[in-house]
Formats: sequence, structure tokens, C-alpha cells
Amino acid sequence: MTPADRGGAGVRPLWQGRTVALLAVVLVGLNLRTAVAALSPIYDRIGQDFAIGAIGIGFLGTLPPVSFAVVGLFAPALHRRFGVERVMVVAILAILLGHLVRASSGSYLVLVLASAVTFAGMGVANVLLPPLVKTYFPDRIGLLTALYATIMAMGATLPPLVAVPVADASSWRVSVGMWAVFAVLALVPLVTLLARRMRDRRDAADDAAPADAAGRLGPGGVPVEVPLERRKGSGRVLRSPVAWSLMLVFALTSVNAYAMFAWLPSILTDVAGASEAEAGALLSLFSVMGLPAALLVPILATRMKTVGPLIAAGVVFYLVGYGGLLLAPGGPLWLWVAFIGLGPLLFPLSLVLINLRTRTHEGSVALSSFVQSIGYGIGALGPLVVGVLHDTTGGWTVPLLFLVGTALALTVSGIVVARPRMLEDEW
Repeated sequence: MTPADRGGAGVRPLWQGRTVALLAVVLVGLNLRTAVAALSPIYDRIGQDFAIGAIGIGFLGTLPPVSFAVVGLFAPALHRRFGVERVMVVAILAILLGHLVRASSGSYLVLVLASAVTFAGMGVANVLLPPLVKTYFPDRIGLLTALYATIMAMGATLPPLVAVPVADASSWRVSVGMWAVFAVLALVPLVTLLARRMRDRRDAADDAAPADAAGRLGPGGVPVEVPLERRKGSGRVLRSPVAWSLMLVFALTSVNAYAMFAWLPSILTDVAGASEAEAGALLSLFSVMGLPAALLVPILATRMKTVGPLIAAGVVFYLVGYGGLLLAPGGPLWLWVAFIGLGPLLFPLSLVLINLRTRTHEGSVALSSFVQSIGYGIGALGPLVVGVLHDTTGGWTVPLLFLVGTALALTVSGIVVARPRMLEDEW
């Protein structure tokens, strides 16, 4: 728990001397989901220019979490070598390039390659955004995590709402490429932070106090050297119960989220007889339910003695929602979907716990990489497993029971995560 979260001393005004950093956090968060949700509503339009096919659409659907998982493993090494600001600038440049190339794609292969570049940039930024918050806002971790988690949720909700109208008014290329504007906006504060960082390093070198690439701040906001043995210690995250438990919470939440985004409309039409329009609206409801959770959960987590009640609430929401679809599919569908949509409150909780369960900047980087890279990799299996179970059984009962099982498994890993233990204490 940070001083600000306790209301104690050591708290700086949010804007004092770090307005640029605040803008960087907000604008980076806005870029982390737009490309994921920009294609699916207009696949038919894209298919008029070149063939995609059902398999191609499925591959594009699994590409984001797979990219996040693979690229996230390399983020700590890049961070140690080049520093958080420089790597973040390159990540946003990759997102910008990917948006532009996707919009100008003339074939499915180019679309896939450009999407991979975009998601690679997002994967690196996913991992480094919590450490960026810890660097510049160590006294406001809960508030800043709530802010960027909410912005991320908005970034996932906005593209599906405007993709079709923009494509109707202009073309699918404009609908896909317009999100590059957000990347350009994010580059402005990030480049400013990088310039300041380089200036501080020069000043520190003049004072015989060189800064390293780990990005820790000393007196006066100047980055300071992190001992080499501390940097190597980040590898011990593999032997940490806290790391493994938090990763499982993140992973199982991702399994449920990606499975719902892929299959919820089909489940609602087959099990409850919903129309396609109603199922689409309920999918939007599922997504929108994440907004209040993203805003409130990180702040609550920093103020509570234990996050156990939040984990229990997420599990109960899942169980009630899935239970409603299994036992009362003729009941109020909006209520069951709303409960399922509240279950992913465990996602922003996982993000804030990356900082609340670490003492140091390098610990935050190591834990963020481990939790998000492996977590997204497991999450990518969610739609696949649910689809296989559906094809094998010919119905949705077994797939829904599988998701109930993942929700129950969250309680086991959640017990460990709820204990206020620090990653570095296990090194």
C-alpha cells in the first residue's frame, strides 16, 4: 500500500512536475487495445478486397494474446538494455507502423504481418506500463492503475462501435488506420520523457552518479544505478509462489475473457434463442461492464488490508453468470451477461498487484513480464478449448462447465495472491 493510498505523508500532487508522465500513461493505455477490436466488425468489408476465410479470421483472433505472450518475454531484457522510456517509444512506433500498414494491406499475408507488428508493440507496452507507473507515480499506484485500466477498457469498447459507421462513410481502410492518430499523440509525451531522461543521465554523469537502464529514480528524480546482482535477481521470479499465483489469476481471467469475446454471441443464440442483433448488443454489454471495475478495483485494492474479497467477488460473478446460462437460459439474459462481464474485475486487480506485490522497479518489470507473457499465452487457449468442447459435444453445457471450473480454480490461486507478500522477499 502506497502512502497516497493510506492518506499518509510522502504524497505529491498528481500534476506536480509529472504532467508529461501522466499524459504518457494515459495515451499509452489508450493504444493498448484499439487494434485488437478494430478488425472483427468489418471482416466482410475487408473480404471484398482480398480473401480472408473463417480459418484466417480465427488466426487473426488468436494473434493478439499469442503476440502478447511471446513478445512480453523479451520486454525485461529490452528494458535493462535501453531503459523504459526508450523501449516504450519504439513500442508505440511499432503500433503506429502496424496501423498504417494494416490500413494499406493488399493481401491477407500483409494484414497478418502488419497485425503482428502492431500486437508486438502492444505486448511490450503491456509489460512496461506498470513499471512506468511505479517509476513516476510510486505514491499514486492505485489511482494511475485505475486510470490506465479504464482507458484500456475504453480502447477495447470504442472500435467496435465506430468501425462500421466509419467504413460506411469512407472505407474499411480508414476505419482500420484511423487509430494511428492515438499512437502519434502518445509519442509526444513519451519522446519528451526520453529527452528528459537523457538529459538527467548526462547531468548524473557529470556528478559521477551515472544512471543505468533500469529506470530507478534517486534524489531529484535522477535515475540511479541498480546493482547487477539485483538485476539478475529478477530471474528468481520463476521460483516465487506470489508470481505463479498472480500469473494464474491473470491467465484464468484471460481464458474467460477471450472465450466470451469469441463465443458469447453463439452461446446466446444457441442456448437462449437470442437474435443476432440482441447477441451483439449483449456482447457490448459484456465489454462495457469492465469499465466500472477498471476504475474502482485498483483504488479499492490499494486501500484494503487484503484483496481476498475482490477475488471472491470476481469468482461469484462468474459462477452466477454461467450458472444462469446453464440453469435458467430463458431468464434475464442481460443479467447473466452483466454478471459474467463483472468477473474480469480480476484483470485490473492483477495489474495493480504487479506493483503492490513488488518493492523495486526491477521487481515490477520481472513480475509484469512473467504474469502477462505466460498469462496471455494461456488465455489464448480459451477460445480454442471452448470451441473444441462445443464441436465434440455438440452443445454448450460442457464448455460452460469448463468455464465454471476455471472460475473455481481462481479461488485456489487467489488465496496466495491475497496474502500481502512481496516478490523480493522470496528472492
